[in-house]
Amino acid sequence: MSTEIIKNKLTEAINPTEIEVIDNSQAHAGHAGAQRGGGHFHVNITAEAFEGKSMVQRHQIIYQALGDLMKKEIHALGINANAPSETTTRK
Repeated sequence: MSTEIIKNKLTEAINPTEIEVIDNSQAHAGHAGAQRGGGHFHVNITAEAFEGKSMVQRHQIIYQALGDLMKKEIHALGINANAPSETTTRK
């Protein structure tokens, strides 16, 4: 599973202003989920769609956008989801 597939699905569904997808699968090589082929990923994402939403609602939006990937290709997914109003200017 490629990080680009995850990034593309989230970009299509959520139109983020910032997105980063990190593949941590190599750190879990002996883990049961990795043995079944499921990857371990982390997503840092900022999108207007998260404005006014709870953390649970934000995660639900992401899970819905990823659809079957969550059942078949992704074993673990860490998420940092922010609205633009919650981010600070990066230097």
